[in-house]
Amino acid sequence: MKDRLDEQLAFLLECDKMKSIYRQTYIIADEDRGAAENPPTERGSIHRRENDAEHTFHLALFAVILAECADEKIDLLKTLKMLLVHDIVEIDAGDTYAYDTEGYKTKAEREAKAADRLFSLLPADQRDEYRSLWEEFESGSTPESRFANAVDHMQPLLLNYSKGGLSWRQRGVAPEKVKERSQVVGKASARLGEYISDVLDKAVNDGYFEKDGTLT
Repeated sequence: MKDRLDEQLAFLLECDKMKSIYRQTYIIADEDRGAAENPPTERGSIHRRENDAEHTFHLALFAVILAECADEKIDLLKTLKMLLVHDIVEIDAGDTYAYDTEGYKTKAEREAKAADRLFSLLPADQRDEYRSLWEEFESGSTPESRFANAVDHMQPLLLNYSKGGLSWRQRGVAPEKVKERSQVVGKASARLGEYISDVLDKAVNDGYFEKDGTLT
């Protein structure tokens, strides 16, 4: 029979793989020069994409700092736990780009299978707790999950805006799609929803979207 600590550490070490799961959003600073996962883009410079571990850290910080903006009372510790595990399934399932229609057809199945394996590494009580938190995040059915989803949508949008819409333009994402997806923010916080709406209006006015996906 496995020792409880052995099971916990096996899970924690497995989660180190989140550091090598790269998302489609670029970090603001251009510090990484030459990683194969981050090819040269516009004007000959190299822009590095964030990984899942960095994304998770940033979301936790967003939640702590912006919790006061939530329209509903939230349990902050529960929200943080939810955010810490919400992308763990991407270790097996990979990152599915927010606007990848084909990828979303199999996303739920791939991620559920990953959740089965990854959370089963934990002792039974923690397996059930964190699997339940992951499912709650996916459902968006509670104040905590609504706020967690809000910051999960807000953070990459703000990074994209800070990078001049680089990822949107590379992928040819229409502003209407981004506005539609960002509605999640307003469901948890009217204040944050209004802020994001203003940011998107500025992005459109500043030419941060290209219909044909080409860079300027």
